Amino acid sequence: MMKSQNKKRGWHKVKIMKNTVVTFRQAKEKGEKLTMLTAYDYTTAKLVNEAGIHSILVGDSLGMVCLGYEDTISVTMEDMIHHTRAVSRGAGDALVIADMPFMSYQTSVYDAVVNAGRLMKEGHAQAVKLEGGKEVCPQIEAIVKASIPVCAHLGLTPQSIHAFGGFKVQGKGEEAARKLLEEAKAIEAAGAFAVVLECVPEALAKLISEKLSIPTIGIGAGAGCDGQVLVYQDMLGMYADFTPKFVKVFANAGEEMKKGFAAYKKEVQEGSFPAAEHTFRMDESILEKLY
Repeated sequence: MMKSQNKKRGWHKVKIMKNTVVTFRQAKEKGEKLTMLTAYDYTTAKLVNEAGIHSILVGDSLGMVCLGYEDTISVTMEDMIHHTRAVSRGAGDALVIADMPFMSYQTSVYDAVVNAGRLMKEGHAQAVKLEGGKEVCPQIEAIVKASIPVCAHLGLTPQSIHAFGGFKVQGKGEEAARKLLEEAKAIEAAGAFAVVLECVPEALAKLISEKLSIPTIGIGAGAGCDGQVLVYQDMLGMYADFTPKFVKVFANAGEEMKKGFAAYKKEVQEGSFPAAEHTFRMDESILEKLY
């Protein structure tokens, strides 16, 4: 009886994900480095997953690299849900984390929980990420109590660039470094399962990683973090508007794409594309009747 009920309810279709918030913590305990890349669409998500990357971040960086905004502040909940939904269809075993956009969680704890729920329910994310330290701990705690995993984000938080006065390394002085360490401990206590450290001095990021039981994911924070994340357009040489110091180009896909586009233009204009092998044929006697 139980077996048939399970089948009726669709429980037999549930797939156990290879990468979860639990496997993240286990990786840290084992000393295994975690990998994370951004993706904003189905096709890229499939490729990232097939490469064996542990997690896909649907970052609000999509505002700059996909939508052409000058910063991430203009990204809306609708933008994030739309792109997260597309990524979730192709993510496979990768853990899908969706950014909570600017003003989707800062206004109140209630708004934070509602919007995190939307990213899970409508976008099919498996976790959400939000920026900030002690000031967002009530939001982190409430979202986690709603059974939604939260990844925190400290250091250079792009949604706060106007408050920082631009894209600057954070935590270089003693007071700033101490505050960053305290913020990291606070977000861990609030229930975050991981924390992104962006543009933090390598030595400080390493210390924070040693002090926390949750994984740290670095971006411009050195090799001492428990994992790394990059924007995929940056690491593939596809976005030239702004290139941070911490970016390494692992494959120059941008140049290859431009070569392909130019070759396509050339062949279309000279008439060599489409060739016979790219076209469909019909009985010419039928065509003669049309004249």
